[in-house]
Amino acid sequence: MKIAAYQFAVTSDIDKNFDTVVKAVRAAKEKGIELVIFPECALTGYPPRDMASSSDVDFLKVEECCNRLQSLCDETDVAFILGTIAKENEKIYNRAVCFRPKSAPVTYDKRALWGWDRDNFVQGEQAGIVDYKGFRIGIRICFEIRFPEYFRELYKEKTDFNTVLFYDVTDEENTDRYNMIKGHIETRAVENVCTFITANTIMPYQTAPTAVFGRSGQVLAKCVRGEEGFAEYDLEKKEYDFGEQGRKEISDRLEGVHS
Repeated sequence: MKIAAYQFAVTSDIDKNFDTVVKAVRAAKEKGIELVIFPECALTGYPPRDMASSSDVDFLKVEECCNRLQSLCDETDVAFILGTIAKENEKIYNRAVCFRPKSAPVTYDKRALWGWDRDNFVQGEQAGIVDYKGFRIGIRICFEIRFPEYFRELYKEKTDFNTVLFYDVTDEENTDRYNMIKGHIETRAVENVCTFITANTIMPYQTAPTAVFGRSGQVLAKCVRGEEGFAEYDLEKKEYDFGEQGRKEISDRLEGVHS
């Protein structure tokens, strides 16, 4: 399956973000990409960087856009995972929505809430797992990359690859933070013997990569920091190499997972 992550400058303008997502999905169709990952809160923007509070979001417009995005997914036959802000029963969530052709969307709400997240969102409860074209896919959001426990859950569910949606930027250049978060992703990939694909917004200064990481932490594809575009990769189910097999067997034993 050809997968990709798309990075762009997320804003508070839902219409502008929506148009960028539509453009990217149509471009993915032309490239033969079957699944695209977009950043955290890519549709709405992220509070308080893009708006004062999550309660300022136009939720009727979000719902309308999501309906139109499902139609786009059905039309193009391109699946995509998109970050947004959602409201249900007066509770507001930092949400990832997986749109699949001719299927109901699957959602995952961020659980690792701290600081701005805690000020603006309610903790989610979903597992964050979706099946598509024979692949079992894990979904996680931003700060959760710091905690191995969220990804060990996915290991036990035998995901084929994991996605992480980021909105991680700074107002001044900070390559140390970028390298630190990249290291977290590499470590999660290695310890779970699993391919990872990540997507981040790009402005003002991008501090998490948009890239594809292999099961041993190697970078398989990546975007240039601060430049809009795709990181693309043809993903196949392959046998584990010697080191991966060793990590897998020991992890299975530690976690009580049966092959």
